[in-house]
Amino acid sequence: MQVSVAPRSAGDKSVGLFAAPTTQLDPKKWKVPSHWRTLDRQLGGSLTEVIATGDFSGKRGETLLLYGKQKGGPERVLLIGLGPEESVESDALREAGMVAAAEASRREASTLAMALPSARKLQSAEALQAAAEGLVLGTYRYDHYQSEKKKKELRRATLRLDRATPREARASVAAGVAIAESQNLARDLSNQPPCDLHPIGLAREARRVAREVGLRCRILEPAALRKLKMGAMLAVAQGSDNPPRLIVLEHNAPTRGKGSRRPTLCLVGKGVTFDSGGLSLKPSTSMVTMKHDMSGGAAVIGALRACAKLKLPLHVVGIVGAVENMPSARAYRPDDVLTSASGQTIEIGNTDAEGRLVLADALHYARTQWKPAAMVDVATLTGAIVIALGSHCAGVMANNDKLADAIHEAGEACGERFWQLPLWDVHRKHMKSHIADVRQVGGREASSITAAAFLSHFVGDTPWAHLDIAGTANTDSPSPGQPKGATGFGVRALVRLAQNFRELSL
Repeated sequence: MQVSVAPRSAGDKSVGLFAAPTTQLDPKKWKVPSHWRTLDRQLGGSLTEVIATGDFSGKRGETLLLYGKQKGGPERVLLIGLGPEESVESDALREAGMVAAAEASRREASTLAMALPSARKLQSAEALQAAAEGLVLGTYRYDHYQSEKKKKELRRATLRLDRATPREARASVAAGVAIAESQNLARDLSNQPPCDLHPIGLAREARRVAREVGLRCRILEPAALRKLKMGAMLAVAQGSDNPPRLIVLEHNAPTRGKGSRRPTLCLVGKGVTFDSGGLSLKPSTSMVTMKHDMSGGAAVIGALRACAKLKLPLHVVGIVGAVENMPSARAYRPDDVLTSASGQTIEIGNTDAEGRLVLADALHYARTQWKPAAMVDVATLTGAIVIALGSHCAGVMANNDKLADAIHEAGEACGERFWQLPLWDVHRKHMKSHIADVRQVGGREASSITAAAFLSHFVGDTPWAHLDIAGTANTDSPSPGQPKGATGFGVRALVRLAQNFRELSL
């Protein structure tokens, strides 16, 4: 979808929907805000009426649809509440954009205009980017497999402004569009059914994205994985007829044979395209939605696309371990002992804890191949994180508090919430095995933390953070701009982390 900026004006007949977000109105005054007066005249005084009756007060999340009465005015006007002006953040504008775009899409409007309030902070670069993100995210739907599709799509949206200069505004909006499109890509990948998006299919999509935006792409097949001695990842894959792939994407890749002059950030994603549990078979009800078990990998691919579109001055490497976890006579077993790429041996306790095995080899590969300044892995790793933090917040565990803080701050700035859990030596010691170097699972107690403790054995002294997005990667509760299915969670935070990375001192 095309998003542009234009000077503030009242609504006009040419747009299918005119959205008017506003901060909360003063109940003592109950008068039309100054930036709505022309619009009120076009609506025949409807704004005055709804404010006087208290039908709309501007509370956050409140909406009201009005219909035009005058010639030359908009046919439909959507009022959107942002909440009290002093507490409005960019996330409220992102939500407003999603609500407006979703309403326009629902009514099959092809054009939309959204006039931002005049307050300075609501027309800042940050606010404009968030609003643009919301407009693009709000149009999302996954109808690739439906025989009947909507006849009309929202094709053009305009942000109406009166403070930001056109050049600054266009740059902010372009950034918002690039990031939101990349998040929608991650949603598409995660929503795709596993009959089509197996490891080879995910690798094919990654290569397509690389060609689109100019990323360097390398796909490692089983022979290369065996040469690298990735015994943990290969063990997970051996039960499936769909062979594994290790996907490597690079933004600002150095010239071959030369090291990068830029700091390197490695993003590592779990790409389990379907997780049956393997021989530790999941119940059938738990197996539904396991196509989303590659959401961490999807977020990494989406983030690399956005980094390229934004031309970030940073060397970013994205690594996705793509496998399918299936039961068969060839499948790996509980009680097996595997040898990982690091040379450490792993005692298997549950074949349904496969994601950490894939990440173990991928993290070791990232650390030894690029010697990065930092590594961040993203994975739908444990159901326990959903019990601990619910579906609106992801868990962070790290060996470096500055990196964990940077991720938390990045998430707060872009509307993706993270909460740090402890990762202590006692948790690492808990993962010691009596038969191997380390055991794969540590029991029910603190199981999200012990999963991270397992991974910590494969990162050495590289600053590293683990993001467990099992609770945030998909939703069964649709909302405006977020239909049932994948959310693309993590893309925005990873991009914001990359944008701020050069300023970090880890």
